[in-house]
Amino acid sequence: MDIKNLLKHLPEIEPPPEKKVGFGIKLKWTIIILVAFFILANISLYGLSNNALARFENLAVILGTDFGSIISLGIGPIVMASIILQLLVGSQLLEIDTKTSEGKKYFQGLQKVLVFFFILFEASIYVLMKGLEAVPGYEWLVILQLCLGGLAIVFMDELSTKWGFGSGVSLFIAAGISWRLFTTLFQFIDTQGSFAATGKVLVLINSLISGNPTGAYLAGAAIVVTILIFLAVVWAQSLKIEIPLSFDRLRGYGIKWPLAFFYTSVMPVILVSALLANLQLGASLLETWLGHPTFLGGFSNGSPVSGFAFWVAGVDILQSTLTGSFTKVMLLQALFHTLFYVSFSVLFAIFWVKTSGMDAQSQAKNIMNSGLTIPGFRKDERILESVLERYIFPLTVMGGAAIGILASVSNAVGTLVSGTAILLVIMIMYQMYQNIAQQHSVDMFPALKKIIK
Repeated sequence: MDIKNLLKHLPEIEPPPEKKVGFGIKLKWTIIILVAFFILANISLYGLSNNALARFENLAVILGTDFGSIISLGIGPIVMASIILQLLVGSQLLEIDTKTSEGKKYFQGLQKVLVFFFILFEASIYVLMKGLEAVPGYEWLVILQLCLGGLAIVFMDELSTKWGFGSGVSLFIAAGISWRLFTTLFQFIDTQGSFAATGKVLVLINSLISGNPTGAYLAGAAIVVTILIFLAVVWAQSLKIEIPLSFDRLRGYGIKWPLAFFYTSVMPVILVSALLANLQLGASLLETWLGHPTFLGGFSNGSPVSGFAFWVAGVDILQSTLTGSFTKVMLLQALFHTLFYVSFSVLFAIFWVKTSGMDAQSQAKNIMNSGLTIPGFRKDERILESVLERYIFPLTVMGGAAIGILASVSNAVGTLVSGTAILLVIMIMYQMYQNIAQQHSVDMFPALKKIIK
C-alpha cells in the first residue's frame, strides 16, 4: 500500500452531505465546539506535580489553551505541522500541486500525519523535559492525557471547518483570548479565591480614589491603547481593492470582486506568533534540561534575559517610559522584534497564498466558474489570471508586512493582553462576523450560492 492510499484511511470528520451548510446548523456546531473547548480547558491533568505554569502564559494565549489542562497542547501541533509542510512545499523540497483536488487531499493527509506526530512529540517533550512536571511514576499517564487532548483539538478543528463558522484554530484562539481580555479588565478574585482588584478597570477606579497617579496612568494607558489598536485594525480591515466583474448571460449586471488589503487575513501572524512562542518554549525547556542557558536564550521567572529569545521578545516600551525604567536596550529589542514579525509574516503570507488556493490562478478559476468576466477583456482564464496577479502578489506582501508591523507595535505599546493576542482576536472576530453575515445572506437569498464560493 503506497502512502497516498494510506492517507485515505486516516480518521476524519465526515463532511456535510450538502455543499453549503445552513446558518442554523453552523451556529449549533460552533456553540457545541466552544462549550466543549471550555469544558476541556477546565479539566486538569491527573498526575501533574506543582508546576510553574506562569511561564507558559504567552504561549497559552497564542495556542488557544490553558496549560495544566488536558488540552495543554492547544493548536500547537496543528500550527507546527502547517508551518513545516508549507515551508517544504513553498521551497519545492516537497512537490505537491495544491491547485488540484488530488493534490489538496494529499497535502491535507500529510498535514494530519504530521499533526499526529507533533501531538506525541510535544506531549513527550513537555513531560520528559519537565516543562509539565509529572509526579514520579505518572509521566506516561500525563503524556497519554496530553495526547488525548491533542486529538480532541484536532477533530474539533476539523468539525468546525466542515460544520461550523470557519477554522477551529481561529475559534480556539479567539475564545481563549476573549476570556483573558475579560478577566484582565474585570478580575477581582485571585488564585486563592480572595478578593483582589487586579482588573484594569478596577485598578483605574481604585487608583483614582486612593490618589495613585502612576497606577491610574498605567491602567488608563493600557485601556486607551487597546481601544486605539482596535479602531486601527477595524479600519485597516475595511481597506480593499474591488475588481468590477460582469455576468456573461446578464448584460448590464455586475458585481465587484473584493481583494482585502489583509489578503491572507490573520493566518501569517498566527504562524509567526506560534513560531516565536515555540522557539522561546524550546529554549526554556532546553535550559531546564541542560541546567544552563544556550544561545537560544536564558530565562528568569519565565522571561528571556539573554540569547536569541531575548532579542526577538516583545517589550512594553510605553509602560517602561511611564515608570521611568526605559533603556536603550529595550529600543533594540523592539526593533529586532518588529523585524522578526515583519519578515516572517511576509514569508508565511506568500506560502499561505500558494498552498491555500488564494493565488491568482485559483481565484481566476473561481471567477470563471461563477460565470463572471472583467468588462472589456476577452473571456480567457489566462487573461483574468494576469489581471489578478497585478493585485494579489502586492497585496500579499504589503498585507503581510502591515500585519507584522501592527502585531509587533501592539506588543510594544502594552495592550491589555499581549499585542499579538489583541490583534488576533480583533481580526478573527471581524472575519467570523463576515462569515456569519455572508452565510445569513446566502440563506436569505439562495441565488447568491452561485456567486459566493
